[in-house]
Amino acid sequence: MSLSSLSIRRPVLSIVISLFIVLLGIIGYTYLGVREYLSIDPPIITVSVSYVGANADIIESQITEPLEESINGIAGIRSITSVSRDGRCSITVEFNVEVD
Repeated sequence: MSLSSLSIRRPVLSIVISLFIVLLGIIGYTYLGVREYLSIDPPIITVSVSYVGANADIIESQITEPLEESINGIAGIRSITSVSRDGRCSITVEFNVEVD
């Protein structure tokens, strides 16, 4: 007895077997690991400035804000974060992955 003659005589059985194979394929696909996609970290640049003796308000108004304004003009920026403390500031710029 061949598979084709069995499928002709019992079409419901062949449909159930086909659906079972498709279901196993879908379940197997969900558990399949992806190795082709590389884990790429986005390009990040950090700018640190020291100004000894200045408080956080002076650092923010005279150094951090002008630097953020000039950095903000660069194309391809995803996010800019900055921290101003007594005597220093740090600006972190994250670029999109496709930016050179």
